[in-house]
Amino acid sequence: RAYENNITPASHSRPYLILFYGDLCFACLQMETYWQKIVTDLEPLGVGFATIHSQHESKLARKLSVQTLPYIISLVDGETRAYRESTINLPNIVEFIRKSLPKDLVQEVNDNNYYQFLNGWHDNRVRTLFITEESNIRLRYQLVAFEFRERIAFAHVTADDSSRQILSRYRVDPKMNSMLIFNEDITRTTATLSVFELKPQLMRDVLESNKFLLLPRLASQAMFDQLCPTESVRSRRRLCVVLVTNNIPEHESKREAMREYMRENNYPKERFRFMYLFEEKQPEFVKALTSGSNAPLTSPTLQVVVLWRRQSDRVFYEWLPNGWDVNDSQHENETKRNLNNLLTKLVQNTEEFTNDAKVVALIDESVHGLFGKIVKKILIITDNISDNITRKEVLPAISIVLSVSFIVFIGYIMAYLVRIEEETIKEKYKRLGKQMPGVSKPKNDCKLNIHELRGETYNGLVRLLKPGCRTIVLLMDTPSKAKLLPQFYRALYPYRRNKTLMFAYLFVEKNLDWYRKLLMQTLGEHKELQINPKNCIGTVISLNGFRKYFCVYHAKHPEKRKPREGTSSAFMGFDDDSDNSDTDIECGNPSLIHRQTGDIDDEIVFEAHLLDGLSNWLDRLFEGSTQRYHIQYWPEHMK
Repeated sequence: RAYENNITPASHSRPYLILFYGDLCFACLQMETYWQKIVTDLEPLGVGFATIHSQHESKLARKLSVQTLPYIISLVDGETRAYRESTINLPNIVEFIRKSLPKDLVQEVNDNNYYQFLNGWHDNRVRTLFITEESNIRLRYQLVAFEFRERIAFAHVTADDSSRQILSRYRVDPKMNSMLIFNEDITRTTATLSVFELKPQLMRDVLESNKFLLLPRLASQAMFDQLCPTESVRSRRRLCVVLVTNNIPEHESKREAMREYMRENNYPKERFRFMYLFEEKQPEFVKALTSGSNAPLTSPTLQVVVLWRRQSDRVFYEWLPNGWDVNDSQHENETKRNLNNLLTKLVQNTEEFTNDAKVVALIDESVHGLFGKIVKKILIITDNISDNITRKEVLPAISIVLSVSFIVFIGYIMAYLVRIEEETIKEKYKRLGKQMPGVSKPKNDCKLNIHELRGETYNGLVRLLKPGCRTIVLLMDTPSKAKLLPQFYRALYPYRRNKTLMFAYLFVEKNLDWYRKLLMQTLGEHKELQINPKNCIGTVISLNGFRKYFCVYHAKHPEKRKPREGTSSAFMGFDDDSDNSDTDIECGNPSLIHRQTGDIDDEIVFEAHLLDGLSNWLDRLFEGSTQRYHIQYWPEHMK
């Protein structure tokens, strides 16, 4: 319920990372400390975090297709995306958040295109420039842009030779990190923030105070509630001045005259807010205001109405006499004087309001239609597919598609020729009065049998093997059987015709003592060997019963690399002691990522990836290049 009522609505203003965990998840326990470090680093930037117990919320886990534990997803605009990397580290998490955010939140501009960007305010959004020496757009800028994307358009400028005109025109220090905010007048900034480090909260405070244009357009009910909030107390009332226009170029000069009037008078925003709307976009709202005593006799277009919202759906209003007539200087001065007198009279005495009306909610002009929703869904699906295909795989994928198409075409031609040949042969046998010979039945394919290695099968699978025969055994426990056994089957399937091989699996929790005795024979000194059964899961051993030796495959310790000494936490990959606070992980610097990621021994190998390298190990096993561990005898007491 909290996911649907709180987290999902909040994901429209900030991205969320959600971790699914369980009680019996060993990797989840090891990950707890590292997850707290990720939360500490990214939550101040604006990333939301949540943890969900998969057993307690099993219905939600099934709905989100949770496959393994721990399982990480991102939630942005109510859409989920699964974390696909096999290792969990801060650089991968940052890149995962970048991919989850909408594209082009912060576009790159320079001297050649900044003018077009700043003049795009006709979409009813303020313009903001981030100016830094770094060419990479930091994650904090993308998160701020995502939060304010409905009201503000963002762009990034790299302070180098390509942006000299911008730096000179707006007097920006290239050594500082700067944020410039513009409204309709692009010759000067509405607000400027220039510091060595742009803090996320500081940026949000400045943007919150300047997120509307000088004369914004009423395009939704949410925007109307922010510009003209409900206030029943007379002493704190806010007068909302609304200019009714149409969405045509001829009316832009009327709106510009209203902006000029606002600059001349400089009304305080706490008491007066000016705005305009398109009559054809909000017909019901305008209609509710045209039934008063002094309403316009003809069309309400190019008329000014002053509102006071006492309730969410009820307003007091007063129309400006003679409308917004700014066709010449004489009428313009008279109109502005009339508006000034009307506002002065209404702010001093609310009894001057002669009309009230019940208004309907404004139509959200940004809502997509059915076609727009379908296109958006297709783009999301395409984006999810692109997550699993890298640039290096594009050309091979195209090559495969073309090859398959060519093969299908040739196959169709061959099938057509074969069909013609068959018909010719049938006609020949029909004329001779004979029947076509039958087709021999295909032989049954060999099956792959995997046995359980236990006391009853121990002699047949190990001790009494014939010379040249081997048994390949997978070590697992009962919870991991359903996940590891199908992978083991797929890796061994190509060797099913080999009559010198036998295949088995061993429950390590039941025969841990047998496995300990087997390993102790390979040690040079006799000492008690402590084995963690969880670390043995996914191990594969090849047993040669006649010559008394075995070979070992382990996901964390491939034979081509010597294992490093360390604690059990280092073995699982979460003991990362690289805590350099000066590194800027948001910029995506490859050298920093390499330094923070560490070697492969520090990575986490999840249960689903334990057998990823088994196929390569089998190739080396049959080449004879794997290490052999000879023993004196096969241990007794197999259970």
